[in-house]
Amino acid sequence: MTQIAHYIDNARVAGTSGRSQPVWNPATGQSERTVALASTEEVNRAVASARAAWPAWARTPALRRARILDRFKSILWERADRLAEAISAEHGKTHDDAVGEVTRGLEVVEFAVGAPHLLKGEITENVGTAVDSHSLRQPLGVVAGITPFNFPAMVPMWMFPVALACGNCFILKPSERDPSASLLIAEWLAEAGLPKGVFNVVQGDKEAVDALLAHPDVKAVSFVGSTPIARYIYETGTKNGKRVQALGGAKNHMVILPDADLDMAANALMGAAYGSAGERCMAISVAVPVTDKVADALIAKLVPKIEALKVGPAADRSSDMGPLVTAQHLARVRGYVDAGEAEGAKIVVDGRRFRMDRQGYEDGYFIGGTLIDEVTPEMTIWKEEIFGPVLSVVRAKSYADAVDLIHKHDYANGVAVFTRDGDAARSFAHDIEVGMVGVNVPIPVPMAFHSFGGWKQSLFGDHHMHGAEGVRFYTRLKTITTRWPTGVRSDPEFVMPTMG
Repeated sequence: MTQIAHYIDNARVAGTSGRSQPVWNPATGQSERTVALASTEEVNRAVASARAAWPAWARTPALRRARILDRFKSILWERADRLAEAISAEHGKTHDDAVGEVTRGLEVVEFAVGAPHLLKGEITENVGTAVDSHSLRQPLGVVAGITPFNFPAMVPMWMFPVALACGNCFILKPSERDPSASLLIAEWLAEAGLPKGVFNVVQGDKEAVDALLAHPDVKAVSFVGSTPIARYIYETGTKNGKRVQALGGAKNHMVILPDADLDMAANALMGAAYGSAGERCMAISVAVPVTDKVADALIAKLVPKIEALKVGPAADRSSDMGPLVTAQHLARVRGYVDAGEAEGAKIVVDGRRFRMDRQGYEDGYFIGGTLIDEVTPEMTIWKEEIFGPVLSVVRAKSYADAVDLIHKHDYANGVAVFTRDGDAARSFAHDIEVGMVGVNVPIPVPMAFHSFGGWKQSLFGDHHMHGAEGVRFYTRLKTITTRWPTGVRSDPEFVMPTMG
C-alpha cells in the first residue's frame, strides 16, 4: 500500500515511527493507502524546521508574504477540482460539496492576502511633552493547527493563511482519516514561493497532538473538533503556556415561526440537515416548529423530499448525499437513531433501511436521511451531537418555549430563525445566547472577513477563527513610547512618571 507521508522543509518525508493506519474510501469500504503516524521525535523535527525558518519569515515584509498567498490563491482556484477529488475519495462527500468546501477555504486566503492592513499599528503624537507613542502587532512564532475529518481543506484554511500573513510559521496536524488534502495544500504553497519550513505537515494521532501541546517552541494552537477533545486541547495547551482557540461540538436549532415561508424553511432544512451527510459543525440537527400546526405542515413537506434524496458516491455527480466517513461512525449514527426510538421518539423517515446495491459500493458506509418527530429535551438524540443525516423535530408551543429550549443546551454554536416578522427576527437575533445566528439563513457561517465561533461548550478560548479575530489571535500587541534627547539634561526622577 502507498503510505501518506509528512511534509517538512518543502518535501514529503516518509514516516519513521513504524506506526501507521489505513485510510479508507468511505464509498467502497476499501483501503488502498495508509497514513504515517508521527512519533514525538518526528513532531520535534517539524517544529525545529519551523523554528529555524521563523526569524527570516517574520522579517519578510507583510506585502511580500501576501503576494505568496496571492499566488497560492490562484493555484487553488485553478486546481479546485483536483483538491475536491482528494477530499471526496477519503471523506466521502459529493464532488460539488467538496468544491464548495474548497471555495469557502479560498475565501479566507483572499482575506489573508489583504491582511497586511490589519497589522497596521496606531500612533499618538505628544502623549506627553515631546513624547510619542505607537503600537504594532508582531507574530507569535511557531503555531499549530489540529483539524477535523469533516473539512480537510476548509478548516486548515481557516487557520494557516491568517497565521502566515501575520508572519508566523505553521504546523498542520490534519485528521488521520483524510490526510491527502494536506499534502496537496503544502506542495501548492511551496510552488507559490513559500520558503522551506514555513509550512509543515505532521500526520498522526494523539501522540502527535500531545507532542505539539507540550513543545515549548509552539506558541499557539488552533483546534476544531468534538467538545471533549476541544476541552482537553484547551486545558493542556494553556497549562503549557500556549495561546489556544479550540472549537468544540454543536447542536444547531432552526426555529420556524407560524408566519414563516414553509417551502423556504423546508428547502433550507434539506440542505442544512442532510448536506455532507450531516457531518458539519454548522448542520441543523434540530427543527423547532412553533405550534403543532406548523410542525405537521413542515413534516408533510419534508417527508417526500427526504425520501427522494439520492444517496450515492462522489463518482456519481448527481448524488445529493455521500457516505459517512468510517464504519465506526456509521454504527454510531445508527446507534443514536436506535436510542431515539427506544426513548419514545417517532421515526418518520428511517435512514437505517437504506441499502446501497450499486456494484462496487455495497460495502460503503451509506445511510439514508432520517427524520425523527416527538423528540424531547430528555432524550439522548437532543442532548448529544449525532454528526449524521438525522433531523430531530422538537415541537414548541410558543416563541418563548423555543428560545428556552435552545438556552438549555450545553452547545451554542449556531442557530437560525425563519419568519417574515422583522421585529421577532430582530429580538431573536439580539436575545439568543448563541455565537452565530441566521435569519432565514439555515447555516450562518460568517464570511472570511468576519469571524467564526460559538459560545458555551462550543468554544474554548477568547478568540474566534479567521477575520479580524484571527489576526488578533496570531499576533501580540506591542506599544512603544519614545522621547528623543533635546540637549537638556535632567536629574534622575524616582516617582511614577506622568505625561504632563
